[in-house]
Amino acid sequence: MACFSCIMDPLWIAIKVLTILLLLLLCVLSVVLPVMIVTSRKHFRKKREMESNSDKPISVAFFHPYCNTGAGGERVLWCAVRALQTRYPGTKVVVYTGDLEASPEEIINRVRQRLNIELPEPVEFVYLHKRGWVEADNYPTFTLLGQSLGSLILGMEALNAFLPDVYLDTMGYAFTLPLFRYIGGCRVGCYTHYPTISTDMLRRVSSRSIQYNNSHYVARSPFLTGGKIIYYKMFAWIYGIMGRCAEIVMVNSSWTEEHINDIWKIPLKTHRVYPPCDTEDLKKVPIPIADDEDFLISSQSGDVKNEMGKKLIKIVSVGQFRPEKDHPLQLRAMYQLRQCVSEELWDRICLVFVGSCRGSADEARVKDMKDLCRHLSLENNVEFRVNVPYDELKKELQEGTIGLHAMWNEHFGIGVVECMAAGLIMIAHRSGGPQMDIVIEEEGSRNGFLAADENEFAIAIVKILRMASKERRSIREAARSSVDRFSVKEFEKGFLRSTAPFFNQIST
Repeated sequence: MACFSCIMDPLWIAIKVLTILLLLLLCVLSVVLPVMIVTSRKHFRKKREMESNSDKPISVAFFHPYCNTGAGGERVLWCAVRALQTRYPGTKVVVYTGDLEASPEEIINRVRQRLNIELPEPVEFVYLHKRGWVEADNYPTFTLLGQSLGSLILGMEALNAFLPDVYLDTMGYAFTLPLFRYIGGCRVGCYTHYPTISTDMLRRVSSRSIQYNNSHYVARSPFLTGGKIIYYKMFAWIYGIMGRCAEIVMVNSSWTEEHINDIWKIPLKTHRVYPPCDTEDLKKVPIPIADDEDFLISSQSGDVKNEMGKKLIKIVSVGQFRPEKDHPLQLRAMYQLRQCVSEELWDRICLVFVGSCRGSADEARVKDMKDLCRHLSLENNVEFRVNVPYDELKKELQEGTIGLHAMWNEHFGIGVVECMAAGLIMIAHRSGGPQMDIVIEEEGSRNGFLAADENEFAIAIVKILRMASKERRSIREAARSSVDRFSVKEFEKGFLRSTAPFFNQIST
């Protein structure tokens, strides 16, 4: 009993000290924070009055700290910029970026080379030096809260550097919305690719599933799981308050719209605008005409071949090298596939990963994937294409037969649509945007396949390989004809329609 008392006394002391510190912090914030808000608001109001000029063009600022990565989110950014410049010529467009190592010329050249986008007018860049505050690596625990609070610091740097008329967050930093609206006095909108937190995340934590964002030691502990659920629910409540500060909300899919409406609760301000996919150019990629048994026996002239001279069957995976894309699941699917096909056929199969790396963490992830390939004895059947230009991406898609995408609850899936536009037979995860918006599995109108684990992915690949050429071609053509609603033109129409109130009200 004495021993138990020895343990509990320091624990109660620690709890009391922590409680006192929290109360002091709340007292300080209740006094200091309102003063800071009022003072800052007066400062920016005065700054706006000093800069007001009837001849000054409307300024639009996009908050996109990673604008130079060349992925799907960046395609949204630059297509939005091009749409605004075309519809409202002379508008001053500014991009807040943390890509300090890249000059404006280098960023624009990368947009041209990687995304095949030409801008009609110049863009100004405001370089942010505090991007480290939103890096996930800096928050090994409480990552969502850490990054969100860090975005306030990064947002304040952006606001101090340039005060726009219209502020558009295109990366999902909802905590910056009240900053620019109530302190900066800007018109505020956002394009949300995915909610920072969702009810699906809560369900996964509740079921104690081990995932990249739910470590094994949390999943195995009922106490830690309960604490994480409370943390997630509190964060979701705060996230909802921040999101409701947006005057216009654009979301990229039915799945994202459902979750944003559930958390932000402003459905009348929320518009579904599918992201721009380069469907027109990719639809020009020719679909090869093959014999019924081309994968099992024959090879065609002009096809990519392996060392034995037989047609190489390419499976292409397009997506950034991020943990949520679940590239390891695709490698495990390849391992399962090897058990299902003959060695002769296996020697002709190659999985090609095409994607971009944002930094050292993503580069380390690619290295880990290569190690996993060696561990699974897949190194001769897997290739990596990192940070490739658009022409090389197009070449890989042209040579591919099957597309692979394994992210659970992918918010939309630009890579999925691009593969389908190029005529690949897509196998995507049975969840999120691919399931709700893109892939149709009903026989007679099938345009792809859905799978939930490595076994289902492997089975789908085998089914495609065993199909008659005519059946494969039918699915390819169905996939290609289904992607027009995700075109750049449709995105621009939806984006301009959603943001029109900002420009109408400012101009009047």
